[in-house]
Parts: sequence; C-alpha cells; structure tokens
Amino acid sequence: MRKMSLQWRITILTTLFIAIICGCLTLFVYKNGVYYIDLLQDTVDAKSDQGNGKEQDEIYINIPDDKWNDFADDFSIQVYNNKADYKKSSLMFSTLLALLGGVVTYFIVGHALKPLRKIADKMEEVQAQNLSDSRLEENEVKELNQISVSYNKMLERLSEAFDVQRQFTANAAHELRTPLSLMQVQLDLYHSTQHKHNDECTEQTITMVMEQNEKLSKMIKTLLDMSELQSVERDDIIMVDALVEEVIADLEPLAIEKNIRLIGNCRNANMQGSDILIYRVVYNLVENAIKYNHSGGQVTVTSYQKDKNVYLSVEDTGSGIPRELKERVFEPFFRVDKSRSRELGGVGLGLALVHEIVRAHDGSITVKDNPSGGTIFEVVLPQHLQPLFGK
Repeated sequence: MRKMSLQWRITILTTLFIAIICGCLTLFVYKNGVYYIDLLQDTVDAKSDQGNGKEQDEIYINIPDDKWNDFADDFSIQVYNNKADYKKSSLMFSTLLALLGGVVTYFIVGHALKPLRKIADKMEEVQAQNLSDSRLEENEVKELNQISVSYNKMLERLSEAFDVQRQFTANAAHELRTPLSLMQVQLDLYHSTQHKHNDECTEQTITMVMEQNEKLSKMIKTLLDMSELQSVERDDIIMVDALVEEVIADLEPLAIEKNIRLIGNCRNANMQGSDILIYRVVYNLVENAIKYNHSGGQVTVTSYQKDKNVYLSVEDTGSGIPRELKERVFEPFFRVDKSRSRELGGVGLGLALVHEIVRAHDGSITVKDNPSGGTIFEVVLPQHLQPLFGK
C-alpha cells in the first residue's frame, strides 16, 4: 500500500473495518437470537411431556391441560425476561464494539497521517537561516508528495526573497557609505584649518553635521554587518569565559565613566561559532547594560555550559523594560526610550544585530525582569563542536 494515495489508503482501511464491524454485529444478532429462542424452547420442554433433549429448529408446544395456566404464566415471564436481556446485551455489545471501533480507527488514522506529522515537525524547524536545510524529501504518498513539492518551491521563493533583501541592504549601505565618507573627510579637513570669521551658529551647525554623519556611518556599518552574517564562517572554537573577560576589560573605561560596577561570573564554557560575532553579541549586551543603567549601578555577566549548550546572561540594575515591549526590543530601529537613546548616541540596531547573530548560531535570546530591578538578557547557544563550514 506504500504507493497508494492517502485517500485510497484511508478508504480501504475504513471499508475493511466497517466490514469487520458489520460481520461482528451480524454474528452477534444471530447467536443472541438463537440463544434466547433456545431458552424459550427449554421453558416449553420443562412444562411439556416431550423433554427428549433433542435440538429443534422451531418451538414445539405440547402442554397438558392441567399445566396450561402455569405454563402461560411462566412462558410470558420468560418472554419478557428474554426481551429485556436481549436489549441489554445488545446495547452493551454495541457500545463495546463502538468504543473498540473508535480506538482502532484512532490508530488507523494516526498511522495514515504519520507522514503529515513528520512534515509538520520539519516545518517547525524552519528559520530564515536554514531554508536550504529544511527541504522535504520526495514522499511516496501522492497527496503528501504534492505538499512536499509545493513546500520546497515556497522555500525557494522565500530564500530568493531573503537574498534579494540582503543584497539590497548591502548595496544600499555600500552606496551610502561612500558619500558619507567623503563628507567626513571634508568635515575633518575643515576642522583641521582655522576659520576666524566663523560665528557660533556656524560652529554649532558644523558640529551637528559631524555628529549626525558619525551616527549614519555607525548605522550603515551595522546594516552591512547584518547583511553579511550568512557569509561569515562559524567554525572557530570559542572559550566563552575568556571572551567575556575580554569584553569586560574593553568596556571597563565606559563603566568607570558611568559609575557602573562590572562583575564577571564565568565558568569554563566552549562552543563552536564565529569568534567575532559572539564577541559582538556580548559587547553589545554589556554596552547597553552600562549605558541604560543608573549611576552607581551594577552589571553582572554570567556564563556556563550545560547539556551541550552555552548559557550567557547579562543582568543590569537599570529602569527595566515594560512587559509589552520586551519582544519588540529586537526589532531594527526600535527604542524603548527614544529621547534617551538619541542622547546616548544609539542607532537602534544593536539588539537587532545581537538577535540575528544568535539566530545565525541556532540559539535563542530572551528578556526577563531582574527581581532586584532592571533587566536580564539570557542567551542560549548550542555548542555544536563539529565542522560547520560557514553554514
């Protein structure tokens, strides 16, 4: 039946099952009827003088006149009891057969639909980073094979759309980077010479243009990094505890400037991935925790490995993130506090980049409230520890 369509499979199995049920019911009705007819015959034989013990196909009544009244009473009672017993046993047998049929049908349909569950499980694993690995193999069931073909074609269209999107972002960023670089060169050249006749308004304008140019340059660099994530090889063996210590050392000056205490609580943890990208994840999370913290606050970075996963958390004592905005913080250009983000020089892409890097490493990142106030970012990354070859 492997080459039959799903429709024919279910039809044949259901037909066979209905035939078996009907056969059982017919046999039961026949045997039950014969049994209760024999009971009536026994009642007649008990009152008659013909108790020869031979089986008969019909009820033969030969009752003496002096026993007729007793026979009529007993026979009517026996008929009534037989009807009640027949009804009761029929209902019980039909109910039992229906329940048994339901159980068998459940397993039959479950077996027939098992390939659909495999397809559903495969679809659950689909992400933008693994479209090429999520294709369904050819299925011998006609309807399911049609689903597989349509699904694979959809993945191809999605992959093409993502490629076009990434290419557009990369091209746009490259095109924007050139004029911004020229503007920066001209501004640096302008500042390298003295202009005695400039008034205060002109100086403020030039300073504002330089700040905005620098912000745009950072934004374009981040967009380029996001568009090139898939091309970065991820086969470095990373000592996460050492990497966290390096990030803490690099950001110590910023923490001192903001009057923030940095604490590292790291145990031995190794994973396979891109050293540069994982460094960027830790750096961005710790930098955000410092920038959006209170003076005199604290940032705690924890890392360890368990069950072939690496766990990393960055905990701050800042103002926290409202519950309804926790999932949106990873959206590009989204800011919880727009005025403060601009004041701190953010471009709104730091957490979006972190999210994309974590997903590119088949990991996950969540945001939680710190019981003592503030926010906790928790990252879970699989160790892999086998060649990925730029997956």
